[in-house]
Amino acid sequence: MQVYFVGAGPGDPDLLTVKARRLLENCQLCIYAGSLVSPQIISLIDPQADKYDSAEMSLDRIVEIIGQAHEKDIDVIRLHTGDPSIYGAISEQMNRLDDMQIAYEIVPGVSSFQAAAAVLKAELTCPEVSQTVILTRTSGRTPMPLHQDIETLAKSMSTLCLFLSVHKIGEVAKQIEEYYGADCPVAVVYHASWHDQIVIKGTIKDIEGKIGGSGITKTAMVIVGHALARPDTESKLYDSRFTHGYRKGSEE
Repeated sequence: MQVYFVGAGPGDPDLLTVKARRLLENCQLCIYAGSLVSPQIISLIDPQADKYDSAEMSLDRIVEIIGQAHEKDIDVIRLHTGDPSIYGAISEQMNRLDDMQIAYEIVPGVSSFQAAAAVLKAELTCPEVSQTVILTRTSGRTPMPLHQDIETLAKSMSTLCLFLSVHKIGEVAKQIEEYYGADCPVAVVYHASWHDQIVIKGTIKDIEGKIGGSGITKTAMVIVGHALARPDTESKLYDSRFTHGYRKGSEE
């Protein structure tokens, strides 16, 4: 028996990995992340399989179900939205499974920040503008660790991808304006790759107003950074005058 922590991707079933799809189509028991996983993904699971919505479950209950499956030698799919390694709360589950000596494996998935970038047709690491992408969130019931607050991270002027934070967009804008400037591009992508996907573009100075009338308060990715403007800069990767270790004939 084995537990598979599977990344469901952003929502579009075509963005599942081949392995994730195979596991879902053949699973007998799946614990999935409630409304965060699209119905299209859930529909891939055999109707006869046992399915549990983890939104209504405690960690103890989740572990209890896995333990029962272990006794019956039934594999468990623990289905997480996006990629399990990012805000998936899988560490606490894996710690429990270690204590129970239950084997597990992580199957990565496409994250919502990647899906949002694709929707925006954006390169998050634009040459000479931003070569760093920060994946973070605002504080909530889970406090931010020391030195990882939004203002501290904003000093780097990296491309910021903010999870679980659209409801605080006005507060975030005020915190980062000093570093990015009022005219810095901001994009909000709700349900990236879902049928009801919504994209709202603006700047630090006007994004709060644009979001205000949309009704979007959750399940949206916020991306901030000058890379979104697609500046007219070019990398050295395809420069005919530049040689490197990935081009034939390079001495480096």
